[in-house]
Amino acid sequence: MERETKINAIDEWLPQTQCTQCTYPRCYDYAVAIADGEAGINQCPPGGDVTVRGLASLLGKIGKPVDPKYGVHKPKQVAVIDEDACIGCVMCIKACPTDAIIGSAKVMHTVIERDCTGCELCLEPCPVDCIDLVDQIQNPDLNWRWEDYSPTATQRAREQTNAKLAREAKRKESKSSMRKLKELRKEKGSEQIKLDIAAAIARVKARDAQ
Repeated sequence: MERETKINAIDEWLPQTQCTQCTYPRCYDYAVAIADGEAGINQCPPGGDVTVRGLASLLGKIGKPVDPKYGVHKPKQVAVIDEDACIGCVMCIKACPTDAIIGSAKVMHTVIERDCTGCELCLEPCPVDCIDLVDQIQNPDLNWRWEDYSPTATQRAREQTNAKLAREAKRKESKSSMRKLKELRKEKGSEQIKLDIAAAIARVKARDAQ
């Protein structure tokens, strides 16, 4: 099995909570570590024994209980914000890996239940302790591998996480470009930069005209 195919197959057996309990920043990173032999198959408390058995079968390994040092398996919960107590600090929005919390600075935040994976990452950064975890109202799919996570929910969590990572990477790239421009301005001066840009545009036009 090719490495990328193997990683994706492993990732399919992870419930996409993005909770970091396995010590990796997201489920895909944990899948990479398993594929590369750097992590065990029993480090995912949300996936529980179902995930361990699935990974053992996929990889030809012997199954074993989830290592308690990473946490214990428990029914999925979802975050709920006490909107009267919320001060709109956006700390929980930044912490949420799946964009399940909406709001803006100094504006009340709220949780989109369908996108919340119960990862608990929003709890610690909240300065006013206005977030609680409650049992999810419905069991998504009793006929799928996990009782608490549906195929639709896990795929959406994966997509939401990837989208957020892409935005953050783009934002960092933009900041890096602005930083380089500032450095150039200090080094060459704004007028010289304008001349360099004009010369570059002229070269492109000349090339296109040929």
